[in-house]
Amino acid sequence: VTEEELKHCINSAYDSKFDTEVIAPLVKVGDTYHLELFHGATIAFKDMALSILPHLLITSARKNNVTNDIVILTATSGDTGKAALAGFADVKGTKIIVFYPKDGVSPVQEKQMVTQKGDNTYVIGIKGNFDDAQTGVKNIFGDKELEKVMNAAGYQFSSANSINIGRLVPQIVYYVYAYTRLLANDRIKDGEKINVVVPTGNFGNILAAFYAKNMGLPINKLICASNDNKVLYDFFATGEYDRNRDFILTTSPSMDILISSNLERLIYRIAGNDAAKNQELMSELKSQGRYGITDEMKKQLADFYGNYATEEENAATIKKLYEDTGYIIDTHTGVAATVYEKYKKDTGDTTKTVIASTASPYKFTRSVLTAIDPKYDSMGDFELVDELNRLSGVDIPKAIEDIRTAPVLHDTVCEVNEMCDNVKRILGIN
Repeated sequence: VTEEELKHCINSAYDSKFDTEVIAPLVKVGDTYHLELFHGATIAFKDMALSILPHLLITSARKNNVTNDIVILTATSGDTGKAALAGFADVKGTKIIVFYPKDGVSPVQEKQMVTQKGDNTYVIGIKGNFDDAQTGVKNIFGDKELEKVMNAAGYQFSSANSINIGRLVPQIVYYVYAYTRLLANDRIKDGEKINVVVPTGNFGNILAAFYAKNMGLPINKLICASNDNKVLYDFFATGEYDRNRDFILTTSPSMDILISSNLERLIYRIAGNDAAKNQELMSELKSQGRYGITDEMKKQLADFYGNYATEEENAATIKKLYEDTGYIIDTHTGVAATVYEKYKKDTGDTTKTVIASTASPYKFTRSVLTAIDPKYDSMGDFELVDELNRLSGVDIPKAIEDIRTAPVLHDTVCEVNEMCDNVKRILGIN
């Protein structure tokens, strides 16, 4: 991609779809800096990458003389789906199919997806969890016979999930940006290290920070924040990854994940870029549900700190931050803020710290407001939106206003083993 083409992609992506010209404000809250990544069309951090991905994809396809229509196949735990739908809606030469866990996303997340307009958009709820959706999508990608049939029909797959490196690369940028803002505002000296706290389930957002560090960004600690599905915390604590455990539905649903697909990319790096070793461990994960890394590999994780927040701890953090500062955070950012407090207690480290604030509290109004006061649980979903507006003084995002009265356009629900059949039905192939 030439510099001119890249500039065109950037200018097309980061425009009036964002509700602030700054795109990603860095806000001082207490003794930390919150990087607000939720000012895009779907009020979650996925907008940062998925606003530009369609433009990068179409530019690359054109340069590679791709003539097939591109079918974007995506699994979502809540945020990726809507951000991808918004990015690809009515983009010529593409179709987008999103699978989400029917009972595993917030009411706002579901309403955002099932009201999505666009002649090329398809949304399907599955009777399972996000891991089922993600595994199902990977299995469809790996179906060689289906690939042949699709090619003959003039289609080929791509993804808006972080399996596509085009999703991760734009995410590296905002960590560099946060550092430049701290520098510009004289909060740090040039070369001074910072900490980065990232709430994550699939390990993509923190992997982007890891890549930024490896590219030279002065990062001291990469603080990995998990919810009650603490498979990543256990991995950093023991060197063993084990998904053989109960799947817990929490108030931070975008992190309700037991198969952290991007961890594979970190394992590859700490295995000395050894693809065979990487494949061996991933095969163990598939067959036994677990794998362990060597002591030598574990030594290379020294830049990471992992911890988790229980539901009670998360709610208490949201309440305390509001009472102390008037600033209201969503439940995923609450996990990050909770884990950061644990990190400070464990280490005594006073390094300046950026928290990746991954979603607007308007996306999780019930969980956020009942954390502040249980009385709010009796209110309706859109009453809660108005109450959050009153409490926070933050304007109600267009993304929320738009779904108040929007009609449901997608109501398909299927079993996990029917996912491939639904893809074939949509594409009109056998």
